[in-house]
Amino acid sequence: MTRVALFFVLIGMFSCARPLAKFDYSQEKTVAPAKISFTNGSENADSYMWDFGDGTTSTEADPQHTYALSGNYKVTLTAVKGGKKTTTKEKISIDAPKECLVFMETSMGDMTFKLYDQTPKHRDNFLKLADEDFYKDLVFHRIISGFMVQGGDPNSRGADINKPLGSGGPSYRIDAEFNPGLAHVKGALAAARTGGPSNPTKMSSGSQFYIVHGKEVSGSELDNLELRKGIEYTEETKIQYQKLGGTPFLDMEYTVYGQLIDGWETLDKIAGVKTNMSDRPLENVIIKKVTVVK
Repeated sequence: MTRVALFFVLIGMFSCARPLAKFDYSQEKTVAPAKISFTNGSENADSYMWDFGDGTTSTEADPQHTYALSGNYKVTLTAVKGGKKTTTKEKISIDAPKECLVFMETSMGDMTFKLYDQTPKHRDNFLKLADEDFYKDLVFHRIISGFMVQGGDPNSRGADINKPLGSGGPSYRIDAEFNPGLAHVKGALAAARTGGPSNPTKMSSGSQFYIVHGKEVSGSELDNLELRKGIEYTEETKIQYQKLGGTPFLDMEYTVYGQLIDGWETLDKIAGVKTNMSDRPLENVIIKKVTVVK
């Protein structure tokens, strides 16, 4: 056999070799929602198929995936080369959180919020709506950088970019649950509401909410608010305001019932989109889904 013939025989043997599927993973935490980074160690493969065990898949080589719910998941990686493929599987365990958390998926990234037990009416209403997929495919219809991003209007689902929004909601409102210990620091989740004489008790919208983006807050500003509005801020709240910023002039005016704990870069990205004269984004920022973390 000539050297040229031997070369092509060896190439043919190599091309007929079966792919070998294997992977490793790392996770920052084991409590839901947990982001897992997968490292693909497969050999002799040119494409990949991942099944994360929770109904989602990927064809990326080294994907990241967030498990919104606790449980045991069987992750499957299939490595493909030509018409041949091999599969490997591994179990991943995710624990349930001890706090009341919700996981919000948006078209610009994900955010996780802690809901407060001190505001049970707002907490339970938000959980109910999330479980009913009420927020699925709604948009953030009002965005003001340095102030807040607002969503939760059911009329925003599939709405034309020029349609006026902000008046929709269920047929009920929620009693205010003001708490001086729950402040409008950056990342605060709060209930929108109508103002004026038609709402003297400052009842909240049944579905609309906003997330505080906020600006820098000085100690003197907080001192003035304490005097003017009779608020007694804790030292912890003052530190949070001066560290994160916020909108303290809204305190004791609108009910704060949650706080962002992960996804700060997503909040900044949403707050930074271009808007029209009515503060409506020029391109829709979509709430894909809100999941109650269990």
